[in-house]
Amino acid sequence: MFQYSCLNPISQIGIDRFDENYKKVDDMNAADAILVRSASMHDMELPENLCAVARAGAGYNNIPLDKCAEHGIVVFNTPGANANGVREMVISGMLLAARDIVGGIEWVKDNAEDDNISKTMEKAKKDFAGTELKDKKLGVIGLGAIGVLVSNVARHFGMEIYGVDPYLSVNNALSLSRDVTVLKTYEELYQICDYITVHVPYTSDTEGMLNKEAFDQMKDGVVILNFARDLLVNDKDMSEALKSGKVKRYVTDFPNPEVVKMPNVIATPHLGASTEESEDNCAVMAVEQIREYLENGNIINSVNFPNCNAGVCNTEGRITVAHKNIPKMLTQFTNVFSEVGINIDHMTNKSRGEYSYCVFDIDAASSKELYDKLNAINGVLKVRIVK
Repeated sequence: MFQYSCLNPISQIGIDRFDENYKKVDDMNAADAILVRSASMHDMELPENLCAVARAGAGYNNIPLDKCAEHGIVVFNTPGANANGVREMVISGMLLAARDIVGGIEWVKDNAEDDNISKTMEKAKKDFAGTELKDKKLGVIGLGAIGVLVSNVARHFGMEIYGVDPYLSVNNALSLSRDVTVLKTYEELYQICDYITVHVPYTSDTEGMLNKEAFDQMKDGVVILNFARDLLVNDKDMSEALKSGKVKRYVTDFPNPEVVKMPNVIATPHLGASTEESEDNCAVMAVEQIREYLENGNIINSVNFPNCNAGVCNTEGRITVAHKNIPKMLTQFTNVFSEVGINIDHMTNKSRGEYSYCVFDIDAASSKELYDKLNAINGVLKVRIVK
C-alpha cells in the first residue's frame, strides 16, 4: 500500500487514476509521494520516507530541487499538459495588444448611461484603433510544447514566425511547422520581430533575460508577451522601456506591485493554465508519473534526476538506487550483488549533472541485506525495493 498527500487541491480526474493500492493521507510525513501545484515547499522538512514529488504543472520553482535530490526524492513536472491552455492565452494576449479591446470595453462601461451611445461611439472608437497581426513578425523564445503550439497557430494569422531554442528537441522540431524559421541567436530574433513571446523555464541563466540589453536590440514599439515566468523579465528595465516607447505593450500573466503600476501593461492573474482541461491533464500526468515510479521504479519527466525507463520488471526482483554522479559507484554496486550471491539480469544507469539513477533487475527477490549494503555505500542517496 502506497500513501500520498496533496498540498493543493488536485483535479479528481487525476486522483481517480490511483487504484486500491493507494491511500490519501493528510499528514505529508506519512506520504510516499506528494502532489503539489503552487504551494511552496522550500521551508518544509522532507520526510525520510518520501520518494517522489509531482508538480501538477510545468513550473517547479516552488520546489527545492537540490534539497530533494540530496534526499533521493525524485521531482516530476507535467510538461505539455497545459500547453493548449497557455497557447490560447498567448494568442488572446497578442490580439489584446494589437487592438485596444480592453480600452474599448472600459469606454462602453464608462458610457453606459449615455442614451446616445450608438452615435457617440462612432466618434470615440478612433481612440481605440489598433493594428492587425497579419504580416507582423512574431518571435518565439523557447520551442518547447507551448512554443511549438503558439508558433504553429500564429502562422494562420498570416504572421511570419521566428523561433530560437538552443535545446530544441527532435520531437518538437518535427512538430514545428515548416513555415517557422528557426534562428540561432536571440539577437537575430530581437532585431526583426514586432511581437516577442517567451516560453522558457526559470533558471539562473534565464533570470531577467529580457532586460535593457535585450530591449536595446529590439525594434521600437515591440510587444512583449510573458506567459512563462515572472522573473524572466527585469521589471525595472521593462518600466523604462515602456515609458520610452521602446516596448509598446507588455502582456503578462504575472502581475506584481511594480508591474501593475507600469503604463501600457495588460496583466492577467496567472490564468495561463487555469482551465478545467489543463488542470485535469496535469493531474492525470502527475499521478501516472508517480505510479510508474512507485510501482516500477521508472522515472519520466523528472526535473532533478535523469529520466530512466527500464520497462516492467520480468525478473524475480528489482531494486533502484539514486546516487551521486561520482566515479566507481557502479563497481561498488556490482560488488554488493556478488557478495550476497545475487545475479544482475539487467541494469539501467542514467546520469544528469550531479546525480545518477540505477535500476537493477535481479534473479532473486530484493532482500533487506541487499538494501542495507547498497544504502551503506558513500554517495548513495536512496535505495528502493520495487520487487
